[in-house]
Amino acid sequence: MGKTITVIPGDGIGPEVTSATLEILGAAGADLDYDEQVAGLAGLEVHKNPLPETTLESIRRNGVCLKGPLTTPVGTGFRSINVAIRKEFDLYANVRPALSMIPGGRYEDVDLVLIRENTEGLYVGVEHYIGLGGDPRAAAESVMIITRFGAERIVRYAFDYARTNGRKKVTLAHKANILKYTQGLFLDVGREVAKEYEGQIEFEDRIIDATAMQLVVDPHQFDVLVMENMFGDILSDLMAGLVGGLGLAPAGNIGKDASMFEAVHGSAPDIAGQGVANPSSLALSAAMLLDHIGQAEPATRIRNAIRKTLQTPETRTRDAGGTAGTAEYTRAVLANLE
Repeated sequence: MGKTITVIPGDGIGPEVTSATLEILGAAGADLDYDEQVAGLAGLEVHKNPLPETTLESIRRNGVCLKGPLTTPVGTGFRSINVAIRKEFDLYANVRPALSMIPGGRYEDVDLVLIRENTEGLYVGVEHYIGLGGDPRAAAESVMIITRFGAERIVRYAFDYARTNGRKKVTLAHKANILKYTQGLFLDVGREVAKEYEGQIEFEDRIIDATAMQLVVDPHQFDVLVMENMFGDILSDLMAGLVGGLGLAPAGNIGKDASMFEAVHGSAPDIAGQGVANPSSLALSAAMLLDHIGQAEPATRIRNAIRKTLQTPETRTRDAGGTAGTAEYTRAVLANLE
């Protein structure tokens, strides 16, 4: 049975990589219909709103969204449109795979997944200035908020993801040695949840800075990693760097009633319209979307075709060490679909 999804092409290179991704989806046999909406600069231009209600209503109606990179216009009241969408639909689990696809890199056969809590931590934005000695901005304070509810559902999501996908270990990364209340609560809850999966999934916890170092020393010692918001934001980009950069990094944002799959790179206005953008991040995110809605076969075809295309420098885009433009790369992926 087909599925209608909301598609937000985005800004900058967004329309180019979205067009390429939709072409790949169609050729791979994905059974999808598209409800195209706008946000970001395009939303401001069409609806005088960077996050129009029509776009939000489309996501509510369809429950699944594929989103290109967005630019948050200055002076709109949004810190980030991406964050606003995540909050609106309580997309609490950010899923960031890091998978080796280009041969001859610094590491071979990396296959990691980072599960990042998406709604709490420092990114709740509870912060203010403190006035001292006549200076109203003498100091600034941010509040990290960790709830038992939020910690439990993200750690449980990580364990369920590991079990469903045949993974063997979950690593919880934290800073509970210093932040004994907030990170301590996250760790305590993680250990409680881990007991329920004993004998099924191995569990370990590590200090976040040591985790960052060990990811670079030997990423193969990890499998699924789970952590709070800011730590996950930083380490997910580090992990993308292990396998070739953000141009090859997919992402899903999962909630109870909705999900959004997106390119993790920016809108790159400096190269927009030049036909050189790499659509791999969004195409791989679209493959995650297909897995999420039960269309695993075309998802696998897309991943295999992208992997095959990246084997030769001639068919890679220049950010991946090649010379191909967006159109040439897309044609190569289409030719490699089996």
